[in-house]
Amino acid sequence: MATRVVHEDRIRALNDKPMREDARYVLYWMQSAMRTVHNDALEHAVRRANELGLPVLVCYGLTDGYPGSTARSKRFMVDGLVDVRDGLAERGIGFALHAEDWVDQAVRLGEEAAVVVTDVGYLRHERKYRRKAARKLDCLLEAVETEVVVPVEVASDKREFAARTIRPKIQRCLGEFLVELRTTAVDVAWDGSVDGEEVDLSDLDALVAGMKGLDHDVPAVGMFTGGEREAGRLLKAFLKQSGGVYDANRNQPQTDDVSHMSKYLHFGHVSPVKVALAVRDAWKGHQEDRESYLEELIVRRELAINFAWFAEDVYDSFECIPDWAKKTIAEHAEDERDPCYTMEELDGAETHDAYWNAAMREMRFTGYMHNYMRMYWGKKIIEWSPSAEVAFDRMKHLNDKYFIDGRDPNSYTGIAWCFGVHDRAWTERAVLGKLRYMNAAGLKRKADPEAYVKKVDALVAEALGARG
Repeated sequence: MATRVVHEDRIRALNDKPMREDARYVLYWMQSAMRTVHNDALEHAVRRANELGLPVLVCYGLTDGYPGSTARSKRFMVDGLVDVRDGLAERGIGFALHAEDWVDQAVRLGEEAAVVVTDVGYLRHERKYRRKAARKLDCLLEAVETEVVVPVEVASDKREFAARTIRPKIQRCLGEFLVELRTTAVDVAWDGSVDGEEVDLSDLDALVAGMKGLDHDVPAVGMFTGGEREAGRLLKAFLKQSGGVYDANRNQPQTDDVSHMSKYLHFGHVSPVKVALAVRDAWKGHQEDRESYLEELIVRRELAINFAWFAEDVYDSFECIPDWAKKTIAEHAEDERDPCYTMEELDGAETHDAYWNAAMREMRFTGYMHNYMRMYWGKKIIEWSPSAEVAFDRMKHLNDKYFIDGRDPNSYTGIAWCFGVHDRAWTERAVLGKLRYMNAAGLKRKADPEAYVKKVDALVAEALGARG
């Protein structure tokens, strides 16, 4: 099944301003969905423009003031802007890429727009930007939810307790929303220009190096390239390689049967709907693999987005954890921490645990960590920190600093899960209390951590060699 019509439940007006009658274009204020294919917000803007007999202009404000930005995350992101520029040109759509504050750019270019269309972001600051623009714009601002399969408030009207509570709600909606979205041709091609300091994408390394507001102590990694074209290539390779083994190997960190889609989903370089449809169609003969992957991509990822959406003020702080977890943590606050590491020792992967050190090194040198090891990594930080509150802050700091897909509902929810969010009480132990426990013996029973350490050693050597 395919359509060119964006589902009406994905579209929401963010203000009550009218559409401007005397306008030059329809403006798509691109933020979360940096792609030109299977982008509901872009397709909605094209349909609006065709109805009004106007061209489409897409704008993106490239700033170095985005919260928590590093040279690593920014370098990956700007790869995607090259693909956006080229893809829009092929469709006859204008692109204004300016060194300008997001909101300022949208408001300025919105002065000549009939309507401004944007996508939806789920983090606190992303929602704040859109609310600010809605107030400042003097024309209609519409948000189109394109970064989930099922729109967050269609799936649920509250913060969900666990995967088991949101799963049936999402599954009931899949028939409506898990649908291929075809591109719509523009009736009026863009042939104009707009004021603004245009960003030069001819030398991306130099571009990022010149951005003063970034953390340049965290360098780019050469093993991952951003953009929708690379996302498509990796997805195709994953589907060919991992059908028949994904479910068996997804918790085996020594293997490579992972899609690496999380970082592309984080920057909107690929649509979750497109990924889900590709997996569903390619793995028809591998039911367990298909169901396992779609559970992670749709149910678990959208549970995380539900958490960030309905816990807007606290999703990235210790306050987000459930009362039972706070209680058991408080009861064990005075338990001895042995060992108790400093932040510098953790950041430097200087603990007694070779498996944990490997996970930390994978994170530092590649911007990625196998998901199974992320759980182990987090649990040990709780054990080795002076308090649970300090542990939460440490995990958030490292998450935001090193991961390409950090600063994301999925990664923040992963941290919160280590402290009991979307989980239950387990057997009581020292320090952790009734929080779920993980240890090296468990890794050895379920996987091959020695092989994982060797794999990480090779990855780090490759990363260091690329740096010269």
